[in-house]
Amino acid sequence: MIIPIGTDNPLRNKPMVNYVLIVLNFAIFLYTYQPHTIRTPQGQEHSFSLRQEAQSFKLYPKPLFEPIPQQPRLYQYITYAFLHAGWMHIIGNMLFLYIFGNNVNDKLGNLGYLLLYLGGGVFSGLGHAMFNNMPVLGASGAVAAVTGAYMVLFPKTNIHVLYVIFFIGSLHVPALYFIMFKLIIFDNVLEPRISGGGGIAYGAHLAGYIFGVGIPLMMLALHWLPHSHYDLWALIDRWRRRRGYQKLTRNGYDAFGSGVGSGRNARKRVDAKVTDIPEISPQQKKIINLRAEISQTVNTSNLTEAAEKYLQLMEIDRQQVLPQQQQLDIANKLMQTEKYEAAATAYESFLAHYRNGYPFIEQIELMLGLIYSRYLNQKE
Repeated sequence: MIIPIGTDNPLRNKPMVNYVLIVLNFAIFLYTYQPHTIRTPQGQEHSFSLRQEAQSFKLYPKPLFEPIPQQPRLYQYITYAFLHAGWMHIIGNMLFLYIFGNNVNDKLGNLGYLLLYLGGGVFSGLGHAMFNNMPVLGASGAVAAVTGAYMVLFPKTNIHVLYVIFFIGSLHVPALYFIMFKLIIFDNVLEPRISGGGGIAYGAHLAGYIFGVGIPLMMLALHWLPHSHYDLWALIDRWRRRRGYQKLTRNGYDAFGSGVGSGRNARKRVDAKVTDIPEISPQQKKIINLRAEISQTVNTSNLTEAAEKYLQLMEIDRQQVLPQQQQLDIANKLMQTEKYEAAATAYESFLAHYRNGYPFIEQIELMLGLIYSRYLNQKE
């Protein structure tokens, strides 16, 4: 068993809509949950988890037995997502909604988040109805939409995962890998083939993920959402640029010369011989090792550990500056983890060394102003 128990992504505002949705789901569950059995005149028994008057609020793609609506009612595409079949069902859904929904609510705002949640529920209901004629209930599709949106908006944050295999333990996994490979591919593509998929609406889950990934990506592409250096759209754009650069270099492009591998400005072979190597002090060795470790941890998306090593580096030499993107990544991570003094120092260092080469320098200045005025009480 592998379940998420938290993230390292701090909140800026209270996610009020997400809290209301969680409370509302629990309240409806407590009112509607009433396991019982009904015997038909033919002697067949049918088990139900809901009160009789709540049965018509499930989503019925096709009629199976009476008394059931003869066709899906439009309201059922909303109401089914607020019903649950048992305690494990609702606790699991609300746990995921709490962990992933808080930050998505914070990013999209209350109205945007509510529309995403309800739209995800409707779209996942349509996805279920296209391939299945069994009645369905539960917030899983809407929660899948919220989880997919989290992967798009915060792919490089770490998910705290609890695992119970032969023993109990925990680890940190980047959100992109955990959601894409564990929640989407393994849980909803591979597991149905292994277990047979009985009793679980995998189609609704996948439709919810498609909706939750597609809508935020579209909003980022159309600039309806403010861009971040860490959202999925930015990662895709950087990957596309790297691929383009690799293609150019494979075709003979010389980034240091005239654009090709020969000519007046092309690189030339230089023969050099290293003779006297100066002694390196223990402090310099420690600085070199820390910089190498920071670079390695940033490249593996472990920004939490990289930020800690950066703080160690600052204790040794406060004049040290990392490469541009690493310095910015570390400063942003320190801000996220509420280490405001260290974040301000990192941003100041970034401004001092990269002011002329960074196109969005006003964003750094604004962030620095917010830190000083709001968190460090230095409004001047």
